[in-house]
Amino acid sequence: MTIVHMVMFKFRSEVTKEHKETFVRELKKLKQLGCVKGNRLVVGGPSVTDPIERSKGFEFALLSFHESLEDLEKYQASKEHHWYVAQTDS
Repeated sequence: MTIVHMVMFKFRSEVTKEHKETFVRELKKLKQLGCVKGNRLVVGGPSVTDPIERSKGFEFALLSFHESLEDLEKYQASKEHHWYVAQTDS
């Protein structure tokens, strides 16, 4: 069985384009984790929804694939994942 994990990201209005670009570039590195099935992790964005209000403020999405629920749990417990969670909570 393959587990598909999806996360959508919003940023406060004061967050710069440069910060978003760095965040996305670094986020893509998570695909190197051994618990990501076949390095299948995709980050998409920014949203091109028209009208933009339909996106409800979400600008980027992450989609990752995992061999099992245990692998998803390893992904979520990794220090790399915790760094991103800390970035989005602040």
